[in-house]
Amino acid sequence: MADESGIGEGLSESSDLYEETMLRDASTPRVVIVTGLSGSGKSTAMRALEDAGFFCIDNMPVPLLPRVLELTTTRGEGRASRPYAFAVDTREPDFLSEAGKVIEQLRSEGVHVEVMFLEADDDILVRRYSETRRRHPMSAGGTVREGIENEREALAHLRDRANLLIDTTEHTVHSLKAMIQEHVSEIAEPTLTVTVMSFGFKYGVPPDCDLMFDVRFLPNPYFIEEMRDKTGLDQEVADYVLSFAETGRFIDLCTTMLEFSLPLYEREGKTYLTIGIGCTGGKHRSVAVSEVLCSRLRGRGWHASPRHRDRAKWVK
Repeated sequence: MADESGIGEGLSESSDLYEETMLRDASTPRVVIVTGLSGSGKSTAMRALEDAGFFCIDNMPVPLLPRVLELTTTRGEGRASRPYAFAVDTREPDFLSEAGKVIEQLRSEGVHVEVMFLEADDDILVRRYSETRRRHPMSAGGTVREGIENEREALAHLRDRANLLIDTTEHTVHSLKAMIQEHVSEIAEPTLTVTVMSFGFKYGVPPDCDLMFDVRFLPNPYFIEEMRDKTGLDQEVADYVLSFAETGRFIDLCTTMLEFSLPLYEREGKTYLTIGIGCTGGKHRSVAVSEVLCSRLRGRGWHASPRHRDRAKWVK
């Protein structure tokens, strides 16, 4: 991150091949490749992984990854004695084209390779660079926005291979670090972790949801003066939203659908699923519904947690 002062909650997973390798022999090495846009928070991610016990190397040329793992083995440490994290970015542009081949090679050898890709909105990245007065590594004498566009294009193939996409637009350094440490501790077990994320459509649709539901059809507490400044976490607002028959029916239908689909996602090896619940401002209806749906899932034995994307805007 160019300026680690403010970085949006977002997270999604892909790549069946990676999920498959996570189920293999636990003695095989585990590698996290941290990549993404300059200014998106890679330095924070690497510090979080280091604090979580990973052996971290920054600015690693991708072709050297197999050799590094081989050296730790020949030195008697044992490949799986410690997990590894390597930061890969456009500072080594000549090696980027080889990244995909190296990743697939390691996975074919039984290495647990996860690609963690960090990104953020262009306006946020521009602001971070303007605050630190750093030169964008891919601006080539042009503007920061041109550098961001060039970098997005250069890293597109790594983004497509990512198992974990994190939108850091609204994160702080501390929330990003907590999210990453929570993820690396949870993913050690091949079980499905569900995040139920509330959000406001007025602030944009989150790009990182696997499933998304719109609850703007429910009566809006915003138009009741005594509830306007409260949130769906307040009992009065939650009781109001949940008092309508259509709210209960909607939650029942969602629960039924998830009871059917979650075991199938888990069967296919997916380890992280994000469910978006959206209303107009992300403050009342979506929050109340997300909390109840999350509680329902936990009551049925799923590892589920709520996340309110637009919480920082509630005080504005």
